[in-house]
Amino acid sequence: MARRIALATCEELPQLDDDGQGVVAAFGRLGVEAVPLVWTDADAPFHHFDATIIRTCWDYAPVREQFLDFVEAQAVVRNEASLIRWNTDKRYLAALKQAGFAVPESLYLAPGEMADFPDGRIVVKPTVGAGSRGARRFEAHETSDAVAHAHELHRLGATALVQPYLDGVDVYGEAALIFFGGIFSHSVNKAAMLSVGGTGRALDATGLAFAETITPHTPTSEELALAADVVAYFEEPPPYVRVDLLPSAQGPVIVEVELVEPSLFFAFTSGGEDRYARAIVESLG
Repeated sequence: MARRIALATCEELPQLDDDGQGVVAAFGRLGVEAVPLVWTDADAPFHHFDATIIRTCWDYAPVREQFLDFVEAQAVVRNEASLIRWNTDKRYLAALKQAGFAVPESLYLAPGEMADFPDGRIVVKPTVGAGSRGARRFEAHETSDAVAHAHELHRLGATALVQPYLDGVDVYGEAALIFFGGIFSHSVNKAAMLSVGGTGRALDATGLAFAETITPHTPTSEELALAADVVAYFEEPPPYVRVDLLPSAQGPVIVEVELVEPSLFFAFTSGGEDRYARAIVESLG
């Protein structure tokens, strides 16, 4: 009997995004039936499938615990449930920094906590979030506004993450390096998204994330080495991972490691869907 997998998605994208359509076809070429199912649909028959792949669940942030309950209820899920739990809160960056990785200096302020913010331009965002929702950039003279934003995140029950704004992103952009089964696949560049105060940004068609300007990217040797080291940090190479890097005076630094439901930008490479599907199937044994 052919293997069947569920591709978990959100209500706004019941048939996945544009990348997802190619993924369904790629699984089909491997003899695997892949079916999109909405993770919040109580009647969706996830238990009828051999495995669940988290694909475009871009609405999970406000209901993280519900989402994690769903993930942990799956008999087989990719990435692994433990990785997804770890990765859905950006406090994982502290663990990477402790392991010796280059990560921007970060303050993690839970509700009721406050500290002196760093001098200069800063970014304040929730540690649980997706698509840059809730992320705002502040100039050096806007400390009171930055504190107010942190308090607003606290009011919503969120932990605030405060980091310096790395100006190099305005010129160079953000590099996103994508690996499947521990092997580098492709990379894109994402233009700077955060305007001062978070104004002037348009949501994408789903309403779940801000629109991005994406171009193909050839990573530098430093970027590729750092991203590969991040992938090697895990006990087993995740079937899929995207490592997002920002430029700094000391070289590239890790801004995010995406293990849950990352955009994979298949439109900017050739054969990416097949590499992704193959890595998933191989991880299932």
